[in-house]
Amino acid sequence: MTKITVSAKDLSHRYGARCAVRNIGFELRQGEVLGLLGPNGAGKTTTLQMLAGCLAPSTGTIEICGIDLLERPLEAKALLGYLPETPPLYRELTVDEYLRLAARLHRIPKNEIADAVNKAKQRCGLSEVGKRLIGNLSKGYQQRMGIAQAIVHNPRVVILDEPTVGLDPIQIREIRSLIREMGGEHSVILSTHILPEVESVCDRIQIMNQGKLVFGGDMAELKQTYPEQVNLEEVFIRLTQQEDKT
Repeated sequence: MTKITVSAKDLSHRYGARCAVRNIGFELRQGEVLGLLGPNGAGKTTTLQMLAGCLAPSTGTIEICGIDLLERPLEAKALLGYLPETPPLYRELTVDEYLRLAARLHRIPKNEIADAVNKAKQRCGLSEVGKRLIGNLSKGYQQRMGIAQAIVHNPRVVILDEPTVGLDPIQIREIRSLIREMGGEHSVILSTHILPEVESVCDRIQIMNQGKLVFGGDMAELKQTYPEQVNLEEVFIRLTQQEDKT
């Protein structure tokens, strides 16, 4: 049986009187890439912040590899890697300096830091820029840096929020290839509103709109549920427009 790495049940979050996420739930299995899809304002980032332990849910539970994130946050977060929409980079540090810092923050033993940093650089295509200042890197390389800091401690679950926003087509292709490769070793949750991204890298999808989950399943289930729609874009528009009218 495939191991469940993330289990979210009845998650909700309110900002004052506004409910940004409404009673959503899903599971992520080992080795899967799960696409969290939705228009701007659908609640994707709020959901990811709750899953990453950066934002407490108003209601609901989250388990990371069977560990309750709210009751045992340090243990659960040790199994997570998180790339927010804006990568958390220190532009005045070099690539090597920053990744060593990230490794120390993730409590990697001192004698294992160099190996962990080298492996993260190799996987993210950063081996040739270790001595360069982060502030002098291109946007594509900075996104790679964001992913490298998220995986330097070899987490079981990697959460990526809009990892290809603002990149050129070549950079987008490179980041998507990296995400597909990561799915073989980690469980990955990928938030995006770019439909081709979901089709090219994700095993399963969850579509959100107005804070609610309006579809969850793989591409085969999607085609069976909506056989009259020819592609994901048409299904996406149909689901989100339906919700807007209700």
